[in-house]
Amino acid sequence: MASNVPKASEPPKASGLATIAAIATPLGRGGVGVIRLSGARAYDIACTLTGKSAFTPRMASFCRFYQADGTVIDEGLVLYFKGPHSFTGEDVIELQGHGGMILQNQLLARVFELGAKQAGAGEFSYRAFDNDKLDLVQAEAIADAIDATSAAAASSAIRSLSGEFSKKINQLLEQLIHLRLHVEAAIDFPDEEDVDFLSDGVIQSKLEQTQDKIQQVLATAKQGQLLRDGIHVVLAGRPNAGKSSLLNRLAGQERAIVTDVAGTTRDTLQETVVLNGLTLHLTDTAGLRDTEDTVERIGIERARTAITQADMLLMVYDVTRDLEEESTPLQLAEQLFGELPEAKRLLIIANKSDLLSDLLDDSSSQIPSVSQIAIKERGYEQINVSCETGAGIDNLVEALCAKVGFHQNSLIARTRHIDALRRTADSLAEAHEQLTVFQAGELVAESLRQAQNSLGEITGAFSADDLLGKIFGSFCIGK
Repeated sequence: MASNVPKASEPPKASGLATIAAIATPLGRGGVGVIRLSGARAYDIACTLTGKSAFTPRMASFCRFYQADGTVIDEGLVLYFKGPHSFTGEDVIELQGHGGMILQNQLLARVFELGAKQAGAGEFSYRAFDNDKLDLVQAEAIADAIDATSAAAASSAIRSLSGEFSKKINQLLEQLIHLRLHVEAAIDFPDEEDVDFLSDGVIQSKLEQTQDKIQQVLATAKQGQLLRDGIHVVLAGRPNAGKSSLLNRLAGQERAIVTDVAGTTRDTLQETVVLNGLTLHLTDTAGLRDTEDTVERIGIERARTAITQADMLLMVYDVTRDLEEESTPLQLAEQLFGELPEAKRLLIIANKSDLLSDLLDDSSSQIPSVSQIAIKERGYEQINVSCETGAGIDNLVEALCAKVGFHQNSLIARTRHIDALRRTADSLAEAHEQLTVFQAGELVAESLRQAQNSLGEITGAFSADDLLGKIFGSFCIGK
């Protein structure tokens, strides 16, 4: 069966070449198992399989499914969706039988005997795309909805599937097309009505409006990527600062071993959690210090590798002991990491703040100190927590979401969408320079053409076969 799955570099075959079939429900024991067929012979196969002469579109029919010798394989429902009013745009049959794998495989084998071929990964969705039933963004949203790790991600994927993200992209494409028409007119009819279209400000104004819209959609797409992929967060600090305790607090369970012995954590430990709708891929690391212990040194090397790869770094320190006299959290960060990480990548976590309650200002959750003011002045942020009591953990999660600019109302997006939008923005910037600096109409037109091509890649208006193969090859078989 695996040999029928298209390689990532090959798109599924175009619709109409064969009737395809696959099990569309998860493997294992279940109440109902669904086999889906799509193609010109799907209807005839259903008639032969059940012994019935006709099916009414969009009405369930109870049937028995027969082997060639007349023995019953199973019994269940048949649903018929006549093309083009179906998911793929072709005639589609769904066979709903019992969920045992033996019965499903026997039924699928019989469907193959009657002329269907095994569907490749994502081939049903590819046929829907190929028949203009959905665009590439909507097709990807199907896979994203299936793979969603949070309710917010699932909701956003469904919104993309319904066409919200595609609508934004198509509106931008229309703006680009109209802009290209104005530029082409300026090139082809430079003396029309004695107006210099390239210098009268109209094209520049429209171009700048389009650039602004691209940046807005790009910001939305970045949020959508966070919603889909989450962020990689590394917990780092000195031994016994509370990194493992913080991991356990965020995970809501005892995932890491916590003891009073320095150097307990000797390797990286990963855990994925969803907090406030944001997926966090957490990595606990060995405490950073000089040591002669060979195993611990290997763990520290792995910790430093994880630190360089983190989207967000949580520097955890023990407020009761980790700061030497007259030192600051920022100085500690420089000591631990060799250099001070960028403010956008670093959150300072002051652990065991409950033990310093006598120093807390009643009007603020911050520990009052000169260093705290310095932290804010330099654009950094410190969150006071207690891994023992859980105090401040909600503030930490809110600060993480704010740090990356996350909110739950984003439309789910992928890395390739962001890449295409950035290339579109770059082409528009080139067009703006050619227009305002050089008044080079032909070069403006070429940059706008490149921008349109890049933007069209998102919905599939302009897509290479190897890109389509890679996208649909990652889907489930049966979808």
